Amino acid sequence: MSEIGFYHLTRTPLEAALPKLLGRVLSLGGRAVVKLGDAARLASLDASLWLCQDPDWLPHGSAASGQAELQPIWLTLQDEAPNGARYLFLADGAESAQLGDFERVFDLFDGQDEAAVAAARRRWAAAKAAGHVLTYWQQGGRGWEKKFSTAGG
Repeated sequence: MSEIGFYHLTRTPLEAALPKLLGRVLSLGGRAVVKLGDAARLASLDASLWLCQDPDWLPHGSAASGQAELQPIWLTLQDEAPNGARYLFLADGAESAQLGDFERVFDLFDGQDEAAVAAARRRWAAAKAAGHVLTYWQQGGRGWEKKFSTAGG
């Protein structure tokens, strides 16, 4: 079973929160896949990651740039990990049927969007029923605060 963290964005948008999480994965020598909900959002996030200043270097690619096996971070609309990633980031309501294939999953959702919060609750219930280890994180004044965890099942 995978460890799935639900990250409730309440203070910053995805473009500000995601780079720091990706930077931590890279600092551990890990590889990540970021699955998004639509092509426009993927293109926007691609540009945002190149301009990111903290961390200042997030090497990444997508189907548009190719060479997935060389990319430490892969942006996609598909349920795939062509770069051998062990970390999966889900954003904008994207879902995966392959949660168990990853060491850790980060499900980031917009706390200002009631539909996104309701959808995250449904994903939580499904992941719990599947027996995954779950944690719930919320943005606080000093960064991410762990609010709840369960052993799944």
